[in-house]
Order: sequence, then C-alpha cells, then structure tokens
Amino acid sequence: MEQEKIFERLLQLLSRHYRDRTAGTFVDYLDPGELRRQLDLDHAGPGGDWEEVFAWVEKYLAHAVKTGHPGYLNRMWAEANLPSVIGEMVAAATNTSACTFETAPVSTLMEKYLLRTMLDLVGFANGSGQMTTGSSNANLIAMMAARNSVDPAVKQSGLFGRPQLFAFVNADAHYSMDRAANILGLGADHLIKIPVDEHGRMDAAQLEQRLAAVVAAGGSPFFVAATAGTTVRGSYDPLPPLLALRERYNFWLHVDGAWGGAVIFSDRLRARYLPDLAQADSFTLDFHKMLGTALMCNVLLFNQRPDILRQVCSAGDESYIFRDGEDGEIRDLGTQSLQCGRRVDSLKWFLDWKFYGQAGLAARVEHYLALCEYAENQVNQRDELEMVVPRESFNICFRFRTPPSVPPAEFNRELRERMHRASRSLVGTGVVNGELVLRLLITNVNVDTPEIDTFFQAVIDTGQELLAERSSRNQASPTRQA
Repeated sequence: MEQEKIFERLLQLLSRHYRDRTAGTFVDYLDPGELRRQLDLDHAGPGGDWEEVFAWVEKYLAHAVKTGHPGYLNRMWAEANLPSVIGEMVAAATNTSACTFETAPVSTLMEKYLLRTMLDLVGFANGSGQMTTGSSNANLIAMMAARNSVDPAVKQSGLFGRPQLFAFVNADAHYSMDRAANILGLGADHLIKIPVDEHGRMDAAQLEQRLAAVVAAGGSPFFVAATAGTTVRGSYDPLPPLLALRERYNFWLHVDGAWGGAVIFSDRLRARYLPDLAQADSFTLDFHKMLGTALMCNVLLFNQRPDILRQVCSAGDESYIFRDGEDGEIRDLGTQSLQCGRRVDSLKWFLDWKFYGQAGLAARVEHYLALCEYAENQVNQRDELEMVVPRESFNICFRFRTPPSVPPAEFNRELRERMHRASRSLVGTGVVNGELVLRLLITNVNVDTPEIDTFFQAVIDTGQELLAERSSRNQASPTRQA
C-alpha cells in the first residue's frame, strides 16, 4: 500500500471516530474476559499486511472509551483539543527526541518560548522551567531540587550520614508525593502529612506545630507542597500563611497545580484561588487536564533560580551529546531533564496556545467553574441526591441518598458500577471524611447544563432501580426461608 494511501485511510478512520464521539454511548462495556475474547490478541496474521494493521486499528477504535462523549465524567482529562491532536500526529510522524537542538531545533525554540511565556504569566522572575511528562514527575523533580538546594553535598555524597530532611504535604495530597519521597530516599516517615481544615485545606496551625517539632528534634524541614486543587475535593491550600511560615523556617514552597493550577489563565480566578503564587519557589501545571491538551503535557517552573535544573538533573559524562551555545546559553534541553529521550510535547502546547490564547483558556476554565456551580445547585435541589461536603472549586462530591437501612458507601459503589456497565455514564469515586463519594469532574467541552441534567437523572434512575431490586429481594427472602 502506498504511503499516501496509508495516511489517507488512517485519517478517514480518525475522522469517523471523531465525528461519532458524542453519539451512542461512551463505551460498549465488556468485562476483561469478554473483551479479550473479542479482540483475539493472539491472532497471528501473515505479517507485513496493511489490511491487518487497519483491522487492529478499527478494533481499537470500536472498543475505545469516547472521552469526548457527554457521559464521560470520570477523570481530570477528556477529549483532546484538535490543535494539540495535530501536534501529536506531527510529532509522531517526525519521531525525534527533544533532548538536543540538533535533533529538534524547532521544538527546542518552541519550548523555550513557552517556558518564558509561562514564567511571565505566573510571575516568576529570573526563573527557569521544563516540560515534563506530568505533575507526578514534576513533583519529584521539585522535591529533588529542594533537597539538593538545602544540602548541595547530597548529589555527590548521598543521604548517608546527612542531616535528616523532612517534607510536608496536605493529608489529601496526590500520591505522587509519597512516591517522590520513596524515590529520593527520604522514606515515608519523613513525609509529614498535615491534617486539613473543614474546607479540605492544609491546616497552617497544624503545619506550624509539626515544623517546630521537627526542628526541636534536630531535623531539617526542607520542602512544603501546597496543593492547588486536591484530587477528590478540589481544595486549594492557602498560600499567604504558608509563605509567612517559610520566612521563619526557610523551607522550599512548591505549588502542585496539576489540576487546579489552570486558574492562572483567569485573572479573576487566580486572585480567588492562588493569591501570592508569584512568591512560591516552584509551580507545576498539567496542560492535559482542564486545558485539554493531548496527553501528556506538563510544565514545571522555578522562581529566581535560572540554573537549578541543570544543577539538579545534569550528571555523568554528557559531553558526547549536549552542547552549550556560543554565548553560554543552554542550547540542549536534555541537560535540564532527568530524561534523555524527550517527547516533542512543546508542539502540542504551542499549537493550543496559538489557537486559543490566554483569553480562550480563561473562558474555558471560568465556564467549567460555572458548570460546577450549576451541578452543585442541581444536587441540592433533588431529594434523591446529597452533597457530602460543600463544593470548594471544580469537584462535586455527592452521592445518592439512601434509606437508613442501606449502607451508603456500598450502595453508591454499586450504583457507579451499574452505570458504567450499562454505559450510561462514567463517574469517579473518592473518600472524604471517611465517606465514599461520587466525584463529578467537568473537563469535557461537550458537556453543558443539559448534559449535567441528563447525568443526574441517570444517577437517580439507576439508584431507584437498585432500591427497587433490594426491596424485591427483601420481600422474597421470607418465602425462600419458609
């Protein structure tokens, strides 16, 4: 098959998939065993057959979750923006690594441009940054930068025999913080999880107590991570009191904005949720979440530290591959990354940025928040539903209201599973104050108020079905016992 025909056929398949993304159901659910049988992954074709390749592509698309479908409300990401999809396809077709200018000249300059743009937007002066695979990776690098800054010798000598370092996070912080502490050799005992207040925010008074206790015991508090939009509840840790504590204890203040950091594009929402962000030491944001760039796409930014990434990440003999510019400018971005092979993610974000601009992205985030306000009101107006905790930002933590005799956690878990298997909707779960919640997230551009109404009606209908089934079983039980 000619190359042009291959691309034409691929584009036809993708165009059909995109056209039908909001039609029917978000997925035709099959359990793993049945799906495995239908896919027949062990099938051995003749090899070298393009018809076989496209048959597999069609199978994949037929069973793929339609993340642009209005019923898809499960994750912090959904359908990708078309400009970034174009960028993803071009990056795959050109297939290069963004580690050196020689192999990726355009993407290198694009990434540098985007980093300068984001540093200016956040308000980080004389800063630096890099694009990473996601905030899990970014949180790790930020913690490592903080560790190596407070104790530069650790890069050469390791942690053996060094002062004990302690990091502090919101009790509801993302699990990537635990993994970072593990990878960096701190250990779980040196990651202190601070209780939250009634709004799900890190309790600054509790943090102060734990900081003082660590110092009194001879330890060194080196890193505090504020979460901008916790995973389940969507809470924002308060920056002003944390900045005040930094003045006394001299720790590194990192802001994990993987989810809620998108508010920086709206002046109004930034002032509400992230005041004084410009005074933090580092900040990370996932473009692939609320902003809709194709997975994966992230930025990690540092304040007042132009050389920190090279100091932290560069190691070993790199002379065979990396070069500096004649004026001393860092030319090859691989010197500032833990990775050697780096995807050309800058093209995706660059195209999105040029297409939507700050105003377009701000409008998107503000619209999502308005939809969340609408969703919360809908829950409060329906007798069958209840908010488990009031909404803090972009997360709706609710559940179906059960009779006193029915355990709410078990029932709502079953309700969620029933909706998924029936392909009605896919919604997430979480735990808040020990209570299981259904977690509604709106990052799908194909969702608006009518789709929210449809979703809640599906929840109510499914809940009533389950209650009716339970009632029938209870009525039948005496007969069976007799």
